[in-house]
Amino acid sequence: MSNYPEFEDISTVACIGAGTIGGGWAAYFLSRGLAVRVWDPAPDAEVKLRRLIDAAWPALTTLGLAKNASKDNFTVHTDLDEAVAGVGFVQESAPEDLTLKQELLARVAAAVASNVVVGSSTSGYGMTEMAQAAADPSRLVVGHPFNPPYLIPLVEVVGGEQTDPQATSWASGWYEYIGKSVITMDREVPGFIANRLQEALWREALHMVDNGEATVEQIDTAITDGPGLRWPLQGPMLTFHLAGGEGGMAHMLDHFGPSLKSPWTRLDAPELTAKLRQDVIDGCDIEANGRSFTDLIAQRDAAIIAVRQVVDGIRTPTGARQE
Repeated sequence: MSNYPEFEDISTVACIGAGTIGGGWAAYFLSRGLAVRVWDPAPDAEVKLRRLIDAAWPALTTLGLAKNASKDNFTVHTDLDEAVAGVGFVQESAPEDLTLKQELLARVAAAVASNVVVGSSTSGYGMTEMAQAAADPSRLVVGHPFNPPYLIPLVEVVGGEQTDPQATSWASGWYEYIGKSVITMDREVPGFIANRLQEALWREALHMVDNGEATVEQIDTAITDGPGLRWPLQGPMLTFHLAGGEGGMAHMLDHFGPSLKSPWTRLDAPELTAKLRQDVIDGCDIEANGRSFTDLIAQRDAAIIAVRQVVDGIRTPTGARQE
């Protein structure tokens, strides 16, 4: 595919930013047997990154490490040119600040080799707006992960107006090659796909808390013990398709279509007042019930692993060859 690197020839990648997302990417790349160079100007970046990788490694080990994978195969740099020299791919995960991303992506695009693709972990910006300052934006693409990126397989890939379509295709292939589940979007959409769906649910939840219609704990239980159990394997669309019985989605729409006019949801975000903010914070504290942040992370990771392993077992018939 053009002059972009062969996937199997890539042994070293760079992560720009060592925060929650960048550090999570670093841990995942390490688990795939890659060497990782991390750029972050913070003086305590290496200490925090080591802590994150150590915390993620048991989960990654449970899911399965690539041959020669090592959690120590990384270096931390404060010189950007040094960090990206000779790498086969770059994942940018800087804070969600448009000006910062524009400047940083321009620097990265100028520093890497001319055939290296740069993926951005942006949560909502389009590459067209982020690539404005780059002299050569042709190899800049969005590679939007979900937190924690070392466990959640989804990556949404979409190029900007000046992105080489082959660079977008290469990025999608690369993410798939290292074990990710990839959606290659047909066009730029603010917030992409999954974040827009997630945001709609989040806004409705805030409305319900704000209006005293449900507590934080009731909302979370409604999802974890209800539709959330159906979504890992089939998603909301196929779930509704099955709700139509033998008639499928057509029957479902004929039967339940009129309810779309019912006041079941509000898509405008509520005003985040001090009271609403505190109600949500207090509700989360109540639901945590004394469990520490570390306890909650460990439980979340264990749950994601369990769900993924069960779903993978259903999707892959017993005895089928697995790569």
